[in-house]
Amino acid sequence: MLKDIQLDTKQRMVQAISHADSELAKVRTGRANPDIFNSISLDYYGVATPLNQVSNISVPQARLIVIQPYEKTLIPLIEKAIMENNLGLTPNNNGVVVNVPVPPLSEERRGELIKYVHELIEDGRVSIRNVRRDAIHQIKQIGDEKNISEDLIHDAEAEIQTLTDDHIEILNKHQEDKEKELQEI
Repeated sequence: MLKDIQLDTKQRMVQAISHADSELAKVRTGRANPDIFNSISLDYYGVATPLNQVSNISVPQARLIVIQPYEKTLIPLIEKAIMENNLGLTPNNNGVVVNVPVPPLSEERRGELIKYVHELIEDGRVSIRNVRRDAIHQIKQIGDEKNISEDLIHDAEAEIQTLTDDHIEILNKHQEDKEKELQEI
């Protein structure tokens, strides 16, 4: 029973980290990264469709993203969707593909993005701590109901705390990596 709680806790913590990673991938750095378009959808025959499902997104150069739609009629819709998402990018097209040049970040914008990264990571930490709190509550509840020894309950709580510390350390490492990436010129 306690092992099931630990496995569930670990799985939920991994999900919190993967969510934080997906949010971090959307943060635009000075380099071209097609992941920043993962949250963009456009109206494709009346259905909100993710951009990566109606086009090929490639990075031929360090500061250029090329979006090649499957249908040429989508070019204006893609440009509009990028502009509406306030990514700080200005798309242009040549009739066949949409070119999105990625300008270098200003020092002020870098500071804003680093603050945003800190917020994302802190949200991840809070999620992990909430998972820990729920797990410890479940452990104590089972201990009361099943008359499990206090030593086993204490060991299970210590294991949950170790999982929490390990997962928060992973988030901290991801934060450091993203900050380094943002500081690159």
